Amino acid sequence: MTDTQQVDKPKKRSVLRKFLGKEFFIAKRQFNWVFGGNNFAGVDLGIKYDNSLIIHKSFLLRPLKDVEMYLQHNKVTNLKIAISHLDKVVIKPGQTFSIWRLVGRPTRLKGYLEGMTLHNGKISKDTGGGLCQLGNLLYWMALHTPLTIKERWRHGYDVFPDINRSIPFACGATLSYNYIDLQLENTTLKSFQINLWLTNEYLNGEITCDTDVKTKYEIFETDHLFKQQWWGGYTRHNKIWKRITTLEDNKTKDELVTENNAIMMYSPLLDK
Repeated sequence: MTDTQQVDKPKKRSVLRKFLGKEFFIAKRQFNWVFGGNNFAGVDLGIKYDNSLIIHKSFLLRPLKDVEMYLQHNKVTNLKIAISHLDKVVIKPGQTFSIWRLVGRPTRLKGYLEGMTLHNGKISKDTGGGLCQLGNLLYWMALHTPLTIKERWRHGYDVFPDINRSIPFACGATLSYNYIDLQLENTTLKSFQINLWLTNEYLNGEITCDTDVKTKYEIFETDHLFKQQWWGGYTRHNKIWKRITTLEDNKTKDELVTENNAIMMYSPLLDK
């Protein structure tokens, strides 16, 4: 039997190998956008749906160990630019929502600033850094809707200890232009709209629908544990489930969403 909680030691690759590999996958994804046959969702400022499925928010300026606060302030600027391309996007039946196809490549010419990024579990900085907070928000909200998660990349590292965590571990989505994307597919007969906005303290989001969705969604975790691997490091594991309740007859069913295995960048034995 394969141990699904066994995690291999990370491989080290040269800077040139990383650059060439990244550009190859970027070009491959751009080719797929044009010739892949997908029907992508777009922004429609003239539409407003009143049936709210979920509203969620996350702190903009969260002090983190070894992270300079100017990177957090720059992140707010980056988020403001990105959501200007995503706010009021409508996902009609048969359409796919893609963050990067709408946002485009984050560059200095577009106004993006240097923000925090993570590379192989280590804190770094790059132009457009911090947009993973947007991926995390959208993924969490999508789990509370009938939308299908077509593409989502989990964080492979657990970098920071839990501080006032309000949702289960590993319920986020990492992003890197453009091949590490979050894509949502609408396989229903309903239409959905994503609303995004910033306040002084929070990144806010809401998903609405053109008709009443008589279903409730609850996300929960099981099998949470820490494990020491053969190579000496610690890993963190859990399973994320979606409980779907049909309100008309109160019937429920549980669906496994994903199983997470992340390399920890801190010791679980230390006080947090």
